[in-house]
Amino acid sequence: MGSSGLSITSEDLLPLIGGANAPVIVDVRRRPVFDADDRVLPTAIWRDHLAVDAWIGDLPAGVPVVAYCVYGHQVGQSAASRLRLAGVDARYLAGGIESWKAAGGPVVAKRPDWCDPTASDASRWVTRERPKIDRIACPWFIRRFVDRRAEIHYVEAEWVRDAAVELRAVPFDIPDVELTHIGATCSFDTLIAAYGVTDPALLRLATIIRGADTGRPDLAPEAAGLLALSLGISASTTDDQEALRLGSVLYDSLYAWARFAAAETHNWPAAAGTPSVVAGAAR
Repeated sequence: MGSSGLSITSEDLLPLIGGANAPVIVDVRRRPVFDADDRVLPTAIWRDHLAVDAWIGDLPAGVPVVAYCVYGHQVGQSAASRLRLAGVDARYLAGGIESWKAAGGPVVAKRPDWCDPTASDASRWVTRERPKIDRIACPWFIRRFVDRRAEIHYVEAEWVRDAAVELRAVPFDIPDVELTHIGATCSFDTLIAAYGVTDPALLRLATIIRGADTGRPDLAPEAAGLLALSLGISASTTDDQEALRLGSVLYDSLYAWARFAAAETHNWPAAAGTPSVVAGAAR
């Protein structure tokens, strides 16, 4: 995980958050402390550090784990130690959640009505079939920042509400539900606002998504490109889950660009007056 020893620093964990290769994040703060805080690390599940044997079997095999407590003292270290004894590649977060916040690490608000970090089951979400922009971007955020295990269901538009009841799922991107367009914004805006997002990269991404989803390419120069790529993904497959898989790679890349490469420009321009390969071939 880019760190040595038994711990991982906030600085080493930061680049891993929000991507496909993020570790499993386990909040092991004592329950009263956890309950008193309305924020958690992205995708964090809460588990009792004294009952590792009861939940270790629910962890995905082969995926590194980071356990965090308040300050990285005995609670986080105890949980990580017990996980390592059981063969899990586990670290504790040095300095705990307080160090993470001080380092500018993103946190998300708890929404137990949508996704309960203390639950053993994955959250469920449902929306209209044939996703293109909002219905790919929202699931991407959910799986990268809320619940890495989240089930995303696509059904015919007229059955979204019924499916939400049947599946006990959160409906989104349809009229007259909480997670939908509000005014000139899109469902992605509503979702990240509900989770109290302040991460500048995610907020920049939201502007791009809004521009592409609401026909406002003037909002960001990248919006037209996102629209084109999203329509291309939709045109390339009739499998909504495959569209989500392909779109998630796209949003992983956009988020990484917004965090680490937005100021970078192409550093190998063609010399002035040099004929292009196409022009040369045309002669």
